[in-house]
Amino acid sequence: MLLEGYTKEFVRPECRPEAQSVHLIAHLDQDISEVIPYLNAALGGFQYINDPPCVSFRLHGKLIAIHSRKICINALSDLSEGEKIVEWLRQEINDIWERRGEIQPRFQSSPKPKVLEILRLLPKTNCGECGQPTCMVFATQVAEGGKDSGDCPPLDGERKSKLAKYLGQFEFEPL
Repeated sequence: MLLEGYTKEFVRPECRPEAQSVHLIAHLDQDISEVIPYLNAALGGFQYINDPPCVSFRLHGKLIAIHSRKICINALSDLSEGEKIVEWLRQEINDIWERRGEIQPRFQSSPKPKVLEILRLLPKTNCGECGQPTCMVFATQVAEGGKDSGDCPPLDGERKSKLAKYLGQFEFEPL
């Protein structure tokens, strides 16, 4: 077992104290640097950095960053959601570490969604119903994993399904 334990720290975004979401930082008891390229390969990392080792994932509208000694998860609806995700990650880290002989480590990032492709699929009304001033800002947040197709109220069924399909090729969904 590579990762035995961690301590959790929940924080509210300092830049937006009115935000309803919370963030979780799990401070790891062990250094997991060696498993990070394997996690990138097995879980389809969104962004990979070699030095210092870090892999980021987009998962269910959240950004998750795994570093050598910490795991950061943003936009949690509540504390229990964060606890479930970090415990799932602990199990995945240990499972992937045990199976590392079967996995080819990957030392590069996965392809990312293109902002202009996302914008092409949006209604381009700049209505602000998503909470953003323009559709371009919204598309940028979608490409970065902070928003998804369900966050655009005027997006109709056909365009919504096309956008979800486009974004689906860039996301890892656990079984």
